[in-house]
Amino acid sequence: MLNKKFKVTAAVLALGLIAAACGSDKAAAPATTVAAAATTAAAGSDCKGGEMTILFDLKGRGDKSFNDSAAIGLDKAKAEFGYTATENVRAGSDEAELFKKAVDAKQKLIVGVGFAFGESMTASATANPDVHYAIVDSNSGAPNVSGLLFKANEGSYLVGAAAALESKTGHIGFIGGVDIPLIQDFYMGYEAGAKSVKADIKIDKQYISPAGDFSGFGAPDKAKTIGAKMYQDGADVVYHAAGGSGDGLFSAAKEANDAGNKVWAIGVDSDQALTSSADLAPYILTSMIKHVDVAVYETMKDHACGTFKGGDRIFSVKDGGLDYATTGGHVDDIKDKLDKIKADIGSGAITVPSAMG
Repeated sequence: MLNKKFKVTAAVLALGLIAAACGSDKAAAPATTVAAAATTAAAGSDCKGGEMTILFDLKGRGDKSFNDSAAIGLDKAKAEFGYTATENVRAGSDEAELFKKAVDAKQKLIVGVGFAFGESMTASATANPDVHYAIVDSNSGAPNVSGLLFKANEGSYLVGAAAALESKTGHIGFIGGVDIPLIQDFYMGYEAGAKSVKADIKIDKQYISPAGDFSGFGAPDKAKTIGAKMYQDGADVVYHAAGGSGDGLFSAAKEANDAGNKVWAIGVDSDQALTSSADLAPYILTSMIKHVDVAVYETMKDHACGTFKGGDRIFSVKDGGLDYATTGGHVDDIKDKLDKIKADIGSGAITVPSAMG
């Protein structure tokens, strides 16, 4: 069932975004949960990293979100296992070239940060079965590819509950980077979490760019305009799932507060109160933490220790793959409630709806 959910990502991308795994003649390995696939080998003399390549999505390091989270896992694995890492950033249409460059350099592990690498990774992996590949937010397209997937709807449920609990107006908002199922999944969890607290809460929703146009992940000016309008219309908490565009929302929150309106923003992927500038951090209520760092680190550890496996690997609230941030103490008053919700998601007492099938 989990694998079917995430196959929707591949299906969407097949429409000119990314080719699905079903386009390959080879069947991908079955999905496993993180708990079931956890590596037991400890760091030590038998775990040696060697040379590898990581391909960041648009903007790369410094996006204060998705890529930076991946970089944390990369840096940790480099330090522990002695990897020498080549870093490249996707420019928008050069994925196949980046994979060819890594293969030509005889790299034995290639990690793609973001589903946009899917089509080119499947092709490269199929042609190079002795190389290990991993991709964040997309299904495995070949037996030597590890698909690193997250139940973003579960983490979004947590911050949706936080938004509703802290909202004074009963009106909140959501800004998505691109209108695709992967980002719609964030919204569905957010909406469900908020409505579990206040059934009649009003939620504004807007995507920065349509499906097929990924500029919405790097358009802080547009996110700022959207966020400012939501605040003007009465929303007092707005959550973004828009990658590097998030700074625009944070700027809108600061300006609204400067004008005397008490509003909050909610970050995504990383604890953005820690990664954002000091002038914006005070306006970030919490962040939905998607542990891309853990996924990248575990993949590199498995490769270094000789325990790498292809197939899809699912990160959830239950196994610590998703969480909410407490930096700044802004949710301290509701922490007990959020932790109860988190426990209920982990136990299965709460089933979070998903846009992924």
